[in-house]
Amino acid sequence: MDNILALHRELAAGTYKHGAYKHFRISDPKPRDIHKAMARDRVVHHALHRILYPFFDRTFIADSYSCRKGKGTHRAMNRFRQFAFRVSRNNKKTCHILKCDIRKFFASIDHTILMSIIRHYISDRRTLQLIAGIVGSFNSGTLSTGLPLGNLTSQLLVNVYMNEFDQFAKHTLKAKYYIRYADDFVVLSHDKQLLESMRRRIAIFLHEQLKLELHPDKVFIKTFASGVDFLGWVHFPRHRVLRTTTKRRMLKRATGLEEDNQIVQSYVGLLGHGNAKKLRQKMLEFS
Repeated sequence: MDNILALHRELAAGTYKHGAYKHFRISDPKPRDIHKAMARDRVVHHALHRILYPFFDRTFIADSYSCRKGKGTHRAMNRFRQFAFRVSRNNKKTCHILKCDIRKFFASIDHTILMSIIRHYISDRRTLQLIAGIVGSFNSGTLSTGLPLGNLTSQLLVNVYMNEFDQFAKHTLKAKYYIRYADDFVVLSHDKQLLESMRRRIAIFLHEQLKLELHPDKVFIKTFASGVDFLGWVHFPRHRVLRTTTKRRMLKRATGLEEDNQIVQSYVGLLGHGNAKKLRQKMLEFS
């Protein structure tokens, strides 16, 4: 309680300064750098998020699904399937899908651009000062660039940042069938040449307006019938299957977890969202 009261006094007086981060690495499955804030700073993150989230959430498009209440990966996948059937007229026409991924997403968020976007929505000086202090407390190796993966505020701020692109996609590109989850996004159309044109305009907008770059190895246009890898699943017109690398990682992690039934059951629940009957049965053997 003494620490909470001291933190309150600092915030009220405007003398609060964000502390340092504890750094560690995880493999999920690729190596990721996690920066964990001190407990007192995480209290501030949660307090700020609780106030800002309801306000900013109203400004986001309906088909942005990352780190939002009532959204998530499963709803994004179901929406993807719904869009694919609309575009293909229930598999009577060819549905082309532009799939994009942003290179080094969190590490590439530009602080100056982010604060400029936030100032468009918030005028209160003290709130802006607090947000700027949290944003400026971390750099990804380049001055004034990057947000830490471990902060709750980062999840909201990257959505605020990418909302600029979401609005561009919906209102300038007129992408009717567009879905974004964090730095993964898709556009669906029966016109492949239109998607090729969009890909070029997307790359220009991201580079010039947000200083972001598309991942050169993770941008493609494929047909729905050939299978599209999105959010860990490969989607086909009549079914979806778990990505091979995800399947191998799941089995590897499940081995030896017989005593931790909760983790195995979470895997079983995940597999219920696709065509993975045999793998689901195999996971049940671990429980």
